Amino acid sequence: MSERSGESENRRRSLRSLLVDTTPLRASPAFAKLWTGTSIAQIGAQVTIVAVGLHIYELTHSTFAVSLVALWALGPMILAGFVGGALADMFDRRLVSLVTAIAAWGSIGTMTTIAFMDVRATWPYYALAAVNAASATIMGATRGAMLPRLLPTQLLPAAAALSGITMGLAITVGPAVAGVLVATVGVPWTYLLDAVLFTGAFLGILSLPRMVPEGDRVAPGFGSVIGSLKFLRRAPNVRATFIWDLVAMIFGTPRVVFPAAGALVLGGGPVTVGVLTAAFAVGSLLSGLFSGPLGSVRRQGRAVTLAVATFGVFTGLFGLVLLVTALTAGTAERSDHPILPAIILAGVALAGTGAADNVSAVFRTTILQSAAPDDVRGRMQGLFYVVVAGGPRVGDLLAGGVATLVALWAPPLFGGIVIFAVMLVLLRTARGFQRYDSHHPTP
Repeated sequence: MSERSGESENRRRSLRSLLVDTTPLRASPAFAKLWTGTSIAQIGAQVTIVAVGLHIYELTHSTFAVSLVALWALGPMILAGFVGGALADMFDRRLVSLVTAIAAWGSIGTMTTIAFMDVRATWPYYALAAVNAASATIMGATRGAMLPRLLPTQLLPAAAALSGITMGLAITVGPAVAGVLVATVGVPWTYLLDAVLFTGAFLGILSLPRMVPEGDRVAPGFGSVIGSLKFLRRAPNVRATFIWDLVAMIFGTPRVVFPAAGALVLGGGPVTVGVLTAAFAVGSLLSGLFSGPLGSVRRQGRAVTLAVATFGVFTGLFGLVLLVTALTAGTAERSDHPILPAIILAGVALAGTGAADNVSAVFRTTILQSAAPDDVRGRMQGLFYVVVAGGPRVGDLLAGGVATLVALWAPPLFGGIVIFAVMLVLLRTARGFQRYDSHHPTP
């Protein structure tokens, strides 16, 4: 009896070791409140991202007008990445987070108000969405710079995995909630939900201690940016986290082919597009839930390389599904005739990309937070958000051009091959990054 009990206990321990490590939530009450507040606010943010697109389409009946929401936000987001990182390295990070949270909340509140007033002009919504995106970028950069002050280095991978779960859940739940609310109660009430949920961000920020950057502080400006670039020149491991991510995002962003794939290859139209989009988020969420073993990985640079290579493999598999489906079933308008086996295989491949991307993000975030000194950590986090904002958009442009010139399957298939090949080369040539030791973090 005791032997069976022992085996049962061992199985339970083995299962628990696979699940996400929640130790950061117990070790730091401040981190727990920050994570909880951020989780609530991010769901609201995803609700608004979808609601703005639906609202602009309702006002203009133009897909191009909807695409301008992202275009309006791109410039402010990139600028906010540089400025926000510099602010986080100069001033009390709790205060910077609080001020930008107020700005973000104000933009959401104003958007809600003018929607209830039935303002039909589109430019106020573009402008407010850009303010909201820029504020969120500064908040994210500042939050990333604060985490190493709230948690010991060995818990940073677990904290990054918890953040991955938050984002995966937000991307999965937020758009679905937005679609239902817009269809039932209307756009203004949908905006209002985000305004209410965003109060969760204040819960996390207000619980934080005062957090002035350590070391030398440089006033925000051109000199601050130059200083961060000089740091990157002598920080190969930190620099590698950006380069590896850019390779993945530029060559592995096939989302622009989703609408045409749903209409011309896989069938199912908008429903298929929704499935493909959600599959990536589901993969990210599942990998976060089963991220327990990630905390014991020491060679985090090698782990990033292998994760990005895996991302390339699954991206290529998605392209292969499109190619095989196009060759066997032909390409014609088939929105009413979805090819379920192909949609399932495509969804599995995209779930794999989401899982691999999340694993890569866990280790890249950990390296960035633990290896960068505190006096440049805010600027490195700001640059991280610039890469996150700019890389996929360059990838969208490249994928759109390749799809137009060749075929819908070409961007993911060729892109996946390029990513895998580049990672194989870097696995052999970038030996310093492959030897990066989490127990002795060096920039």
